[in-house]
Amino acid sequence: MRRGRVGVGILLVAVSAGALWSVLDRRTDGVLVDLGRVERRSVFRSYVTASGEIVAARYADIGSSVMGKVVRLPVVEGQRVKEADLLAVIDPVPARSELDAAEAQVRALEAEVSAAEARATQTRLARQRADRLKAQGLIPAAQHDQAAAEADTAEAQLTAARRRAVQARAQAARARDLVEKTEIRAPMSGTVTQRRVRRGEMVVVGIQNQPGTILMTVSDLSAIDADVKVAEADVLGLELEQLARISLEALPGRTFVGRIGEIGASALPITGTGAAAREFRVVIRLENPDPSLRPGLTCDAEILTAERRDVLTVPLQSVALRPGPDGVDRSGVFVVEERQARFLPVTTGIIGALEIQVEGLDAGRQVVNGPYQVLRELQDGQPVRVADGSED
Repeated sequence: MRRGRVGVGILLVAVSAGALWSVLDRRTDGVLVDLGRVERRSVFRSYVTASGEIVAARYADIGSSVMGKVVRLPVVEGQRVKEADLLAVIDPVPARSELDAAEAQVRALEAEVSAAEARATQTRLARQRADRLKAQGLIPAAQHDQAAAEADTAEAQLTAARRRAVQARAQAARARDLVEKTEIRAPMSGTVTQRRVRRGEMVVVGIQNQPGTILMTVSDLSAIDADVKVAEADVLGLELEQLARISLEALPGRTFVGRIGEIGASALPITGTGAAAREFRVVIRLENPDPSLRPGLTCDAEILTAERRDVLTVPLQSVALRPGPDGVDRSGVFVVEERQARFLPVTTGIIGALEIQVEGLDAGRQVVNGPYQVLRELQDGQPVRVADGSED
């Protein structure tokens, strides 16, 4: 029994010594690194990626200028319509009632104007006679003054009646306009891409801080845009007319070419309470849209922001920042020389998907490109070991 215990103890001591030797050996040999290679690219491109949705370049949300119940909806989603085609009818009975009352008021006031004109003519003639009689000394001054006052009063009443008639005609014109607006017609030719109401539903008119009911959307699908959101870190590199490739999950394996038509001048509102990066709206006009594209389809955009020819590139994560002699951070890469990491300053250029343009290195030279945790702390002159297969 004692011999067994002694054997186990010797085994544990040997294992511990082996582990300690392994650790010491690693410290002596340095940290393990992976190597990449400086590549020469005949064409190197930089892209900005963004996501969004397909929208019609020209569309109209159709609302109503009259509150009431929808009594007719002669169109359905996906239907082609022409400008001025009937899209919906709002119950016209209340509007027609108002029009009938307004037109009756106009007729009554026109009759009142006619009566006021007759009275004004009568009093005007009476005043003229009173003027002649007074000049001949045949009537007293009081009678003349009364005739003049009655003429002035009749003229004032005629003016007031005419103004009331003008007001009534304006009210009748407004009521007639409301009757016409109970028939909602297409403002443009296009396709009904969304119908939001059904027959029998009530619609309301928009007022301040209260949007009105949207009945449907008519879109011109002959021109299609990709409306995407670009991160604030990338938006300053965008310019109008830059080329973009659009891909859709609904059409796998196909891409569409477009160019930037609009770049948002201000950031989009942040939704939610959590902190989020700012985004800017960018509109890309598709050059050859497919008839099968529909507003609302999600899409991804790859925008070409820069292109260089015959340049050298290294893996993006190979470039690190280290303080120079003046204390200012410099961009550079690490190379392995005599089992030690050597920091070489480089000049960086445009950034591709996984690579970055550099100047100051030779094509084919190997550089440290990982692991990331090692690169983050790696220092000039630090001992390193190259992972198997990373070095020719």
